[in-house]
Amino acid sequence: MTELILYNVFNGLVIGAFYALMALGLSLILNLSGVINFAHGGFLTLGGYLAFVLVPFVGFWGALLISPFLTAIVGLVIERIMIRPLYGRDPLYSLLLTFGLAFIFEDGTRFIWGPQTLPFSVPGWLQNQLSTQFFFLTGYRGFMVVLATVAVIALFLILSRTRVGMRIRAGTLDLETVSVLGVNTRFLRTVNFGLGIFLAGLAGVLAAGMLGLQPTTGSELIMPSFVAVIIGGLGSLPGTLLGGLLIGVASGVTSVFFPDASEAVIYVMMGLVLLVRPRGLLGEEGRF
Repeated sequence: MTELILYNVFNGLVIGAFYALMALGLSLILNLSGVINFAHGGFLTLGGYLAFVLVPFVGFWGALLISPFLTAIVGLVIERIMIRPLYGRDPLYSLLLTFGLAFIFEDGTRFIWGPQTLPFSVPGWLQNQLSTQFFFLTGYRGFMVVLATVAVIALFLILSRTRVGMRIRAGTLDLETVSVLGVNTRFLRTVNFGLGIFLAGLAGVLAAGMLGLQPTTGSELIMPSFVAVIIGGLGSLPGTLLGGLLIGVASGVTSVFFPDASEAVIYVMMGLVLLVRPRGLLGEEGRF
């Protein structure tokens, strides 16, 4: 029983890392631009499929490096053509637009690569077990947790140590004042959007190595990612990170005792948090 609980806790941390990476991208875009990006899961799926195409040419490590950047480029094109004209308007417009884009992504990947699950190969040595006693400690699972941690640390360093990062943080508090001070807020939103989509693409490559590739991967992960944002608190990136890890571990532990409730528990958590603390665990009062 102890090994089973440890397995599900560790597996929950891995899944929570997916949620956290996706949710951080969602939160970045929402906090600065007010765009509720329902297409975020589609970008995640696209990142995985682009890596699948690149692996025969550049190998796993090259695909892991290149695919998130290509996904971000696609995101920047969509932001420039479709989303930018909606800045400053009712968030409902962007919600409806990205909701439609999510279906386009899903049907597009299904049309190009087929509806069946495709295997995504990772280096053999990453598949090896790290412990004979704890069978679930494989190199790839550990690698995913480490890489997700590095990505999160890099994101917070960018936001806290670089000029554009500090402007993004300031813009999330008062974009109009930042604009009055002479900052190009159009460029700032574009960079911020690309950064959020990059995180989605990275999560997509990692998810492909663990779950395989299928067109519905993004739609399956998008709602828990929104839940992570809500639980952590709108406007708080640390809260979003905490929310992603919490729902991942909670889902893993619940699957030990009540397997049928492993997905429902995250929505129960969201309801309880909203009842006790409507702004989320680390959210700011009156942020939205």
